[in-house]
Amino acid sequence: MLVNMTPLSLLFILFIAGVYGQSGFGVSYGSPHICALQGSAVTMSCTFSYPYRSYVVRAFWTKIQVREENEEFPDLSVDPEYSQRIQYVLNNQWNFNLRLSHVTKKDEREYYCRFTTEIAANKWIGIPGVRLSVTDLQLESPERVTEGDSVRLTCNSSCKLTDTPTFIWYRNSQRITGNIHHELLVHQVRRGLTDNYSCGVLGSFYISPVVSFDVRYAPDTPVISMSGSAVIKENDSVSLSCSSDSNPPAEISWFKGTTFVGSGRIFNISKISSDDSGEYKCRATNEHGVKYSDGVTINVQYPPRNVSVSINGSAVIVSGDSVGLMCISDSNPPALNFSWFKENQSSAVGSGQSFSAVQSGRFYCEAHNPHGAQRSDAVTVTVRHSWHVWLGITVAFIGLLLIILIIVFIIRRNRKAPKAEDVNAKQDDLYSSITESGVRASQSADCADAMYASVSSSKTERDENTEEMQYATVQIHKKKPKKRAEENECHYDNIGIHQPDPAMRQSNVETVEEGSVIYSCVR
Repeated sequence: MLVNMTPLSLLFILFIAGVYGQSGFGVSYGSPHICALQGSAVTMSCTFSYPYRSYVVRAFWTKIQVREENEEFPDLSVDPEYSQRIQYVLNNQWNFNLRLSHVTKKDEREYYCRFTTEIAANKWIGIPGVRLSVTDLQLESPERVTEGDSVRLTCNSSCKLTDTPTFIWYRNSQRITGNIHHELLVHQVRRGLTDNYSCGVLGSFYISPVVSFDVRYAPDTPVISMSGSAVIKENDSVSLSCSSDSNPPAEISWFKGTTFVGSGRIFNISKISSDDSGEYKCRATNEHGVKYSDGVTINVQYPPRNVSVSINGSAVIVSGDSVGLMCISDSNPPALNFSWFKENQSSAVGSGQSFSAVQSGRFYCEAHNPHGAQRSDAVTVTVRHSWHVWLGITVAFIGLLLIILIIVFIIRRNRKAPKAEDVNAKQDDLYSSITESGVRASQSADCADAMYASVSSSKTERDENTEEMQYATVQIHKKKPKKRAEENECHYDNIGIHQPDPAMRQSNVETVEEGSVIYSCVR
């Protein structure tokens, strides 16, 4: 039995563990390999064997199995790295234990037990020794967790702990009671779960690194927001953004109606036009599902354009009727103010989208909305009189013409009426000598370009089959024009009429009876 034996006074005799020397000396170990949790305490034990009636006077543990000649193995109890953490425990004459606390990764190595008996030469060390492995704890969880699933967590070490440990579980650094096993079951995980889990072993201050769940779930219904003015006009810029809560982040696609127009969380439209008007939706997609947003309508406003006039019926109407004209325009908002104009007139002739034209002309309209105005091309309206109107006008014209002719006839008759004494009443005379005495020879001076003609007619025997006057000889004398006091030009004709004998018709013999003379002034 050892008396007053301290670790510093123990000496060991070199001895292979589990194998006895020829003299009966030896060292054996309780476990050749020990796995200790980092930060925990570990106990290594050895048992001495020596001859009967001998006793151990010194024992210690060392980490060195090779020494210099004539030098002793270093005792762990005096090593600065171990002195504050080591404790030797001698249970009896043969059992000697090493307790090492606050184990770290640096403590991983092989340790040897050495003892010395009362005979100084009897020193033994057990080789091979005890292999110490130091491990930590790792909390294992699935890489991907789907919302609604149950998750199993496992607290593991890199090597099997020598002693069966009692596990401790923590959530957000708070101990979870009721579970001492190396597994923990978490029921029905949900999105937004921010709990942190960790595990440890009873008796060790070491706690595993924390883990949290990566909960995967399908996209929520996307929501579209639009930036820019509330009133969108042509050439404005519009930006649409689509947001959806999902894990992993969803891919965003944009649609106008059913037509794909772009991708990405933000959809920009620069210099927007009326063609861009319509309903837009975004679609969020990930491996767990697909969701569509509600539609957002873009209403692009613009001034009137393509203004035209529509004619209700024919543009040719009868006097007294009217033709309906309609002003048509493409604008947003719709044009509410319309003005009607007649070409070559500066002021409007009507207002409103409809206009009734009752007169001939070319008409156009102007359409107005808050963003501007535009005029149409002109259309032609023709007004014609009906047949009874034309008949009335025709009858009136003919009546007026007849009245004028009657008046002219009366005037001319009054001017050319012959005197009674100049008329020969014989019925069988074909020709008469008529002298118009109402014209004076002095009038010849009043006619600047007077022309004179002398016509002579003589009566011969009348042939029963011969028509009235067959031949006439006309002599024209042109005189120089003179200045006349009156505006009228006069021609004086000295006409003599004779009727030749049928036998003389071919001879062109002119016989003039001076008594048959007619003077006339022709204007």
